[in-house]
Amino acid sequence: MSSAPDPADSVGGRKSAKAIFAPSGADGTLQAAQYTKGSLERSQLVSDPLEQFHTWFSHAAEDPSTPHPETVTLSTASLPSGRVSARMVYLKELDATGFVIYSNWGAHSGKSRDFSSGNGWAALTFWWEALERQVRVEGRMERLSDAESQVYYDVRARGSRIGAWASEQSKVLKDREELEQRVKDVERRFEGQDKIPVPSFWGGMRVVPEAMEFWQGRESRLHDRFRYTKDEAVEGGWRIERLSP
Repeated sequence: MSSAPDPADSVGGRKSAKAIFAPSGADGTLQAAQYTKGSLERSQLVSDPLEQFHTWFSHAAEDPSTPHPETVTLSTASLPSGRVSARMVYLKELDATGFVIYSNWGAHSGKSRDFSSGNGWAALTFWWEALERQVRVEGRMERLSDAESQVYYDVRARGSRIGAWASEQSKVLKDREELEQRVKDVERRFEGQDKIPVPSFWGGMRVVPEAMEFWQGRESRLHDRFRYTKDEAVEGGWRIERLSP
C-alpha cells in the first residue's frame, strides 16, 4: 500500500501553509472514512417531522455509543450585519410545537442580541456520529413565560440555579474571583431559601420549525437527505422531498 501523499505536492512542492489537512484520513490515506451503517427511504418517514425526530432521538438515546444525544448546535444571526454565531446547548424539551432550550438571555448574550435585533430565526443541528445521522431544524424563536421556565428551573441543581443568577453571560470579567464573589453574594441572598425564582433574564426559548432535514450518511458521500417544509396546502401540513446529497 502506498503512503499518503504529502499535501505539499499539490502546491508545486512548496511547503504547505496548511496546519491541518484531511485530518480524518483512514487506512493510511487522506481519504475520509465511509458511512455504511444505514440508509433512509421515504417509506420510513412519518408525516410529522417532530414525531420522526422523536423516533430518531430515541434511537440515539438507546445507543450507548451516543452520550448526551440532546447536545445540539444553536445558530442565530444578528441584523443588519448578518453575522452568525453558534454555540452548543442542550435540548431540554420537545413538544407538539417545537424544540425548547434554556439559557441566559441577558443583554451581554450573543443569542439575546441576535433575537432582540429583530431576527427571530434560529437553526438547530443535531449530530449523532455513532448512527451516522444528522437532523437540521430551521424556525422561529419564541420565549417561554417565566412560569413555564420556572418548572424546569426548579429541577436544576441548586448550584446551577445560583449560577444562573450570578453569571452575566458573556460579560467581560476582571478575573475568576469576580465571578466567585458574585456567586457568594447570590448564595447569601437566597440563604435558607429552597424555592429560588427564575431570573427574568434566564429561561426557555422554543424553536418552532418551519423546515427540518433528516440526513443519513451513505457511502461515497451519496447521503440520503429528506426535507420537511411547512406547507398548509399539503395533507398533514408538511411537504416531504428527497434532496440531492
